[in-house]
Amino acid sequence: MICKSCSFTTDRLVVGEWHSFPPPDRQHGSLAQIVATMLTEPVTRTLPTAWQGSYTVSRAREWVRERDKEGTTLLVIDKSTKEPVGLVILIEVDSENAIDGIEVRLGYLLSEPAWGRGLATELVRGFVGWCRTQAPIATLAGGVDADHPASMRVLDKNGFCSVEADAGTAQDHRLYRLRLR
Repeated sequence: MICKSCSFTTDRLVVGEWHSFPPPDRQHGSLAQIVATMLTEPVTRTLPTAWQGSYTVSRAREWVRERDKEGTTLLVIDKSTKEPVGLVILIEVDSENAIDGIEVRLGYLLSEPAWGRGLATELVRGFVGWCRTQAPIATLAGGVDADHPASMRVLDKNGFCSVEADAGTAQDHRLYRLRLR
């Protein structure tokens, strides 16, 4: 899994696999505590139904285990405050859309205090830059809830194009793709 090695920095962010940060960098508690704090009802409102609602540390711990089973999750840290401000969820898939390499499914979220500061655009731009250096990654794809125009703009600004949804994609979601090769 190539995404396990994903780490990059941007002007304002440090991003890496969420278990790679040593405890001093997680000064705000365990990973489950960080996730429970980040996944508030407003943050989860446009996420998959099973992920919606508020989180206790126990629910967050189970959510962390589930994400670890399905792919790679990155923790996003604000450089200036050292605060965790987001997560990036990556799943590598074999796809006919990525004939000359693998497709990475991208999901991202920011904590409420990080909203409206341009961090999502910066985060996705940094991730796309990292992916361009990884030969096996040919395509990036991300699904967005139709009620989340800000997230659609983030993908648009980073070169993703809205495409016909895959079979099984919910009607209230939009699929975006970016071909790297």
